[in-house]
Amino acid sequence: MTTFSTEFLSHTLNFRNHPNRTSRHSNPNSIVTSSTPLLNEGNTNNNRRTPINQEQFRVNETRPKLVQNCDFRDKNSIKALYKSCKLAKYDESLYLLQRMVNRGYKPDVILCTQLIKGFFNSKKIEKAIQIMEILEKHGEPNVFAYNAVLNGFCKADRVDAANKVLDKMKKRGFFPNVVTYTILIGNFCKRGKLDLALRVMDQLLKENCKPTVITYTILIEATIIERGIDEALKLLDDMSSRGLQPNAYTYNVVVNGMCRKGMLDRAFEYLSSISSKGCVAGVSTYNILLKSLLNEGKWEAGERLMSDMLDKGCEPSSVMYNTLIGSLCCNGKIDEAVNVLKSMKKSGLAPNVATYNYLIEATIIKGGIDEAMKLLDEMLSRGLRPNVHTYNVVVNGMCREGLLDRTFEYLDKMISDGRLPDISCYDSILASLCKNGHVGEALHILKKLSEVGCPPDASSYNTLFDALWSSGNEIRALWMILEMLSKGIDPNEITYNSLISCLCIDGLVDQAIELLVDMMESRKFQPTVITYNAVIHGLCKVQRVIDAIEVLAAMNQRGCLPNETTYTLLIRGIGIGGWRNDAMELANSLVNMDAISQDSFKRLNKTFLANDAHNELAISE
Repeated sequence: MTTFSTEFLSHTLNFRNHPNRTSRHSNPNSIVTSSTPLLNEGNTNNNRRTPINQEQFRVNETRPKLVQNCDFRDKNSIKALYKSCKLAKYDESLYLLQRMVNRGYKPDVILCTQLIKGFFNSKKIEKAIQIMEILEKHGEPNVFAYNAVLNGFCKADRVDAANKVLDKMKKRGFFPNVVTYTILIGNFCKRGKLDLALRVMDQLLKENCKPTVITYTILIEATIIERGIDEALKLLDDMSSRGLQPNAYTYNVVVNGMCRKGMLDRAFEYLSSISSKGCVAGVSTYNILLKSLLNEGKWEAGERLMSDMLDKGCEPSSVMYNTLIGSLCCNGKIDEAVNVLKSMKKSGLAPNVATYNYLIEATIIKGGIDEAMKLLDEMLSRGLRPNVHTYNVVVNGMCREGLLDRTFEYLDKMISDGRLPDISCYDSILASLCKNGHVGEALHILKKLSEVGCPPDASSYNTLFDALWSSGNEIRALWMILEMLSKGIDPNEITYNSLISCLCIDGLVDQAIELLVDMMESRKFQPTVITYNAVIHGLCKVQRVIDAIEVLAAMNQRGCLPNETTYTLLIRGIGIGGWRNDAMELANSLVNMDAISQDSFKRLNKTFLANDAHNELAISE
């Protein structure tokens, strides 16, 4: 195969090692464990954090203005503490608590638990730790406080810290309860470690701790994903044998799992079976089934489902109407969607922003910007405020139709309404400007994006790269890639494909192959059939057919299946390279294998006949 050039782009377009890229280290194999042998299995000590030091997390001692004159020994101070906690002024609460314990106040465990949850929810983990340390030193923690800390660490993926909390909890004589075990089970399931979650469940049962419906539902959901419906139903039977009645969420998990696995008929059978047991399915269960039916295009079955639901006295919800409207819009059934909207209004349910977003987007796709704007006006008249998605849909529609002046007017209105455009919105504008020949204006906007707090992404640079290269400004286009890398923006698959395609079009095939190899070695993404086709086309264009065949072989070895375009490009390259008979023989074989169509075969034959005629004419002249 061809020798790869190392002189072009090798020192400037290093996609994998640009200077601003940061590396993140994680230990995905760490698990939440305790001192018991059962939960310690699989634990590693490679990523242990140092013990928490109270001095490490000192809160700023600046006094909050509202409490700087409080006497921390009277009842008013205690009232102020509870009030600040109730109002979610957690920093103020911590300040008050610290001052009060320094004067002999014994912290209340319920209040401290609330503060711990509040700090974890607001991502202030160090301050949550500090509250627990205060409680342990000056008060009397209980299992609920430890559960709050354990849950917070699990949600924050601080596995080592969670391990330490569990060990400390047991050393202080607080043994895990069902909430503790459910937290651990939920964390394992979330991390895809179902085996460990089930072993925790076994431990729970051995200690005569009664699981709850929530405990089982978490396990059932994870089991559906990892082991299938049948195994999950065994857990459901076990749950029922313990006298636990599944709730609506449990049923929804099972029905949704069946639908996702493509078992729609079985989901309906399951719905019938629970109905025969006297369990009434809620509107959320019907909504899951309706969504699955509509995704498969089974509109009549969807109508029957809704009729059955109404017959059973279950009224449609706004979510169900939105599901129906959204599905109709996605399938271009705008008139039907509008009729559903009317029915929704008649039933007394108010459409929300999502409802109008579906309708506006579908109307724009159909080609009616003005009709879409009428829907937007109706939405505003109902007191509904458009969100960023609404504005993006309208801007995208205007850009697709080339209504640039109108787009900028609308953008100004969007900003005046207090809705700042996101990068998706600006990317649409950049693409429209480039498509309409306004590359200079697009470059000006790109420079200004960071100034307005909306830094460009890979898509922004890809758009400008394609436009500059297509207009013959290859050097400026390459500078766009360098600028992207210098800002720490990772190239994506489109970046590679665009650059490879452009290089091949300009005959720089060796350089394109270098980027193909770079892409193959990337851990983030692999070349697709589009990438390989670009290189094969480039090689055939410069009559390096043998190299093109080797690229095809490499493509197959890496598990990327060729498509009809791949074979057509290769056959055309072989034929134009002077091996017309071999090319048509290969084409005939591929037709018999259904790898290429008869139409493609005919087009190839015409191409070669036209080339033969052209060559004969050139010889005669």
